[in-house]
Amino acid sequence: MRDLDKALADISAIKSQMARDSEFRGYGPATFAATGVLAALAALGQAYWLSDPATAPAAYLTLWVIVAGVSIALIGLEMVSRSKRIHSGLAEAMIDAAVQHFLPAGVSGALLTLVLVHFAPQSVWMIPGLWQMVFGLGVFASCRFLPRPMAAVGVWYIGAGLACLAFANGANAFSPWAMGVGFGVGQVLIALILLKNARRDDGRP
Repeated sequence: MRDLDKALADISAIKSQMARDSEFRGYGPATFAATGVLAALAALGQAYWLSDPATAPAAYLTLWVIVAGVSIALIGLEMVSRSKRIHSGLAEAMIDAAVQHFLPAGVSGALLTLVLVHFAPQSVWMIPGLWQMVFGLGVFASCRFLPRPMAAVGVWYIGAGLACLAFANGANAFSPWAMGVGFGVGQVLIALILLKNARRDDGRP
C-alpha cells in the first residue's frame, strides 16, 4: 500500500511539473473578445442610464461588479471545457496552475474594493485604476505559461490603471470610459494574441 501511495504521489508530482512547464491553451479568444465587448456595452449603458455616477456610487459599483462576475463566469466555464478537450489528462493540473497564478491578484482586487467601500468611500473613484493594475499584475504572474506577447497585455493594464488614477478623478471620477476603454481594449488584445497563437500552432499564417 505504501508503494502504491508513493507511486500515485510521484504521478501527481510529474503531472504538476508538466503542467507548470506547458503552455496553457484553455483560454479561448472568442470568450475574451466577448468580455471586451461586454465592458464596452456596460460603459455605454452607464453613460446613458447613469449620467451622474458620483451621486450613486453603489449603482456604479453594482454595474461593474456584475460585469466582472459575468466575465469571470464565461472565462471560467470555457477554461474548464476547453482544457479538458485540449489538455486531456493534464487538464486538472493545468487548470489548477492557471487559477493559482491569477487567484492572488483576483482576491487582492476584491479585498481592495471592500476596504475602500467600507473604510474609505471618498476614495471609491480609484477602483477603476486599482482594478486594472491588479489585473495587469495577474497577467504578469500568468505569463510564464501563456504566449510570450501576453506581457504586452500586462503593460497595457498597468498603464491604463495608472492613467485612471492620474486623470479619472475630480470631474472625471466614475467616468464610464475608465472601465470601458481599459478592460474593453485589454480583453480584445488578449483575444487577438490567443487567436494569433492558435493560428501559429495550426500552421496557418
